[in-house]
Amino acid sequence: MSGVKEELAWRASNIKESDKKETQNFNSGICKSDNEELSVRLLRADEIECRVSTINERGLSLLLYKDARVDQKILDETFTPFGWKRTHQIIDGNLYCTVEIWDAGKCQWIAKQDVGTTSYSEKEKGQASDSFKRACFNWGVGRELYTAPFIWIPAEKVSIQKKDNKYVTYDRFYVRSIAYNEQREIVELTVVNGKGYPVFELSQGSRSGTDARTDRQTKSGRESGMGQQTKPESKPKQESKARQQSEPGQQAMTAQEETGVTDQQMEVLKKELERTGIPAATVLARYQIDTIEQMTPEIYTKALNGLKKTKTKVAA
Repeated sequence: MSGVKEELAWRASNIKESDKKETQNFNSGICKSDNEELSVRLLRADEIECRVSTINERGLSLLLYKDARVDQKILDETFTPFGWKRTHQIIDGNLYCTVEIWDAGKCQWIAKQDVGTTSYSEKEKGQASDSFKRACFNWGVGRELYTAPFIWIPAEKVSIQKKDNKYVTYDRFYVRSIAYNEQREIVELTVVNGKGYPVFELSQGSRSGTDARTDRQTKSGRESGMGQQTKPESKPKQESKARQQSEPGQQAMTAQEETGVTDQQMEVLKKELERTGIPAATVLARYQIDTIEQMTPEIYTKALNGLKKTKTKVAA
């Protein structure tokens, strides 16, 4: 009888030791340090949506955006459904979203947070969705959309109506193809209307010499499910490059640290607005400010770069 007890005790001891080793192996597997960097992929054309930003009798401007479903899909693809989590917090009456990613090297959750804005319908749901999308921008999901050019569609390419003293359109627009360079900047873009006719195109040939040297094209279309974007420029490469090197407003921006922009920079911006034919209201709406004087150096730089990538307006 004593022999049987000893054998059972020995077996139990072996089982416990085996379980302990398996647990240690499992934990070390989760928290192992690997140098492989997970990179959030760029948006495909079919994942990007177009929204009318400003509209008047001369035409309309579009903004490119992504929805929360795209964010969820890319987070799942990159980190697996169990490698990220989302929570919401109310801070000073505003709804924030925190997106956390599991870091295997540090064996801990890494969090990034942002606040949402109120939508016109379903206020709470709109804030929750917006804060989530903004938090995902912090993780790099769709951040390339910030490099989009000004998308201006003239009135002859869109049906614009006046209703209750406001201009409206019922046309729908889609990104058919898009391409990026190695800096994850949009360098090619084709937008079509609901009938499939191109209404805005940014081609590889319109890029500056600097862009051409650094681009690694990954073109795609809505049809193939692979998408990427572009930048428009209409002047010769030599002129574009020289302007980038000698533009006084651009050089001043790199050195200026205080808020606001100089009168000289304002003149540069206004000349670009005149060259492209883009209304100042379009720029203000894009950056959610009321007047050009409210521009910060960061907004000024983005706006100026966007205008430089836009084609010169065609004389009437």
